[in-house]
Amino acid sequence: MANPNKAKGTAWESAVRDYLNAFLGLVDAHGKFLDPMNGANVRRAAQEGARDVGDIHAAPFVLEAKNTRTPAVPTWIRQAEVEARHAGFPFGVVVRKMRGQSVAMGRVHVSVGTWTRMRLALGMPTQEFSALYGWSVSLRRLDTSRWYLTTSVRDFAHLVDDYRRNMPVAGVPRAVR
Repeated sequence: MANPNKAKGTAWESAVRDYLNAFLGLVDAHGKFLDPMNGANVRRAAQEGARDVGDIHAAPFVLEAKNTRTPAVPTWIRQAEVEARHAGFPFGVVVRKMRGQSVAMGRVHVSVGTWTRMRLALGMPTQEFSALYGWSVSLRRLDTSRWYLTTSVRDFAHLVDDYRRNMPVAGVPRAVR
């Protein structure tokens, strides 16, 4: 790959995909899918056509992976939400690499609206949802469109697992929901 920034982005996407697949028990000890046809497998999305569908699909989430020095989280979140709609998924989130940290310590950012829809889908009170998945709030002045919530990739992996176990997800067998 000639572009070093693209190579770093691709490496981050692959690391997140591999981490989630291992956490969710979808791969063997060598990282091979237990069932390559399983709709629950976390995959890097192939870009097709003019509408971007995000970097990683972990049904029901579209993940937009970012490996940059300078954050632009509210902009990234809007991008992830558009890409989730393009892909036909209900939730778009951003997964940002943290320099010098493991994949598990990467940061997952979501809009207030997405956070609320996830919480309501799981039927959890605000305090319980916030504490269980380690969410912290970032408020940007009075402009609510720039407010977002953040957790770690590790805590997000627990959320994906819990969501799949409790909610009907198209293409995801009940055994892994």
